[in-house]
Amino acid sequence: MRLIPLFAVAALTLSACDLPPILAPDDPDTEGTCGADGLQGLVGQHVSVLGGMSFDGPVRVIRPGDAVTMDYNPDRLNVEVNDAQRILRIFCG
Repeated sequence: MRLIPLFAVAALTLSACDLPPILAPDDPDTEGTCGADGLQGLVGQHVSVLGGMSFDGPVRVIRPGDAVTMDYNPDRLNVEVNDAQRILRIFCG
């Protein structure tokens, strides 16, 4: 009988925790600090358009089959391209 109040206190304590949301790796962050939100007009274009551009932070071009680390860097611009070298999506991370 004494275990029921203990479980009730534990449940109330855990429900009071305010945990921040976790950004899943599959959720593209276009509003990070890398500037992806302003580059969405490049989606659909050939990846070569990036050659004439300058960026403030690191840029990672992700091609089909590339191994990609799961570390999150809000300053890194990720550009995902398809087999035809067309930009599929642009996001921070």
